[in-house]
Amino acid sequence: MMANKKRTILKLSAAVAGMYLFSFALVPLYDVFCDITGLNGKVAQSSNAESSISVEGREIGLQFISHNNAGMPWTFKPSKEVSKIKTGTLYEATFYAKNTTNKMMTGRAVNSVAPSNAKDYIKKIECFCFAEGIELMPGEEILLPIKMVVDDELPENIKNIVLSYTIFDSKIEHNITMDHDSDHMGS
Repeated sequence: MMANKKRTILKLSAAVAGMYLFSFALVPLYDVFCDITGLNGKVAQSSNAESSISVEGREIGLQFISHNNAGMPWTFKPSKEVSKIKTGTLYEATFYAKNTTNKMMTGRAVNSVAPSNAKDYIKKIECFCFAEGIELMPGEEILLPIKMVVDDELPENIKNIVLSYTIFDSKIEHNITMDHDSDHMGS
């Protein structure tokens, strides 16, 4: 009877550990899914964004939203949440990030755009979301840059664009400890 309880507890502990580890694999799997399907409205890096800059442009609303993935203890937020910008004009913004833990951590940002059809008209020159990882020491804080142009060809019915950034812990903790002490298992 006791052997069955131990076996069940070990199986359940392994299942929980497996789910925990799988959560870290979701970011790269999501990237692959988005590449294959073309979904999510991710904005690609543009090397010719300067050529999209024009003298005239119409005013649109631009909103930045930040999210921390579960288990990501950093402070992460846009320096300015809402702006009015002109299409065809270079726009620069920053996000504030601070590692609030007592250990070095590497974060990775993933972005999405709403409405999704606006993604084709956003030309990013520089973005922290292009980096594979943002490494911060304990207590370290940083301003993360974004430089972009919204193309003048943006459809007239799009009056506002929302850029959402989610930050993830990009390192997997390999030292998962499970307590197999029979004193904690009960009888």
